[in-house]
Amino acid sequence: MVESLAQLRERRPEVLMEGCPSRVVLDHIMSKWGVLVLLALTDGTHRWGELRREVQGVSEKMLASTLRTLEADGLVMRTSYPEVPPRVEYSLTELGEELMERMLPLVEWVAARADVIVGR
Repeated sequence: MVESLAQLRERRPEVLMEGCPSRVVLDHIMSKWGVLVLLALTDGTHRWGELRREVQGVSEKMLASTLRTLEADGLVMRTSYPEVPPRVEYSLTELGEELMERMLPLVEWVAARADVIVGR
């Protein structure tokens, strides 16, 4: 059975209230580019150029900003290798993987119903 917001607030009264950290986290992970970057990283470690190709339509500025935000949130890990030329790789952290275990069913639901919903 689906839990309602009221039921959730019985356990955690502050959830999704103004100033609650849950709003900040939702904003980061559910943003247009946040969702797509996280989804791309479910396939494994990616370099910058690979992410840019995978997340079609994202500008360099938005990709950099999104990656910085998700890294600061502890969802994405940035690994820099001291090579010439420099190599940087991005991957999901354990917390990011835990998030995506929950988010992938939502994405699957959206993908299965998008044509019906958009076609209305």
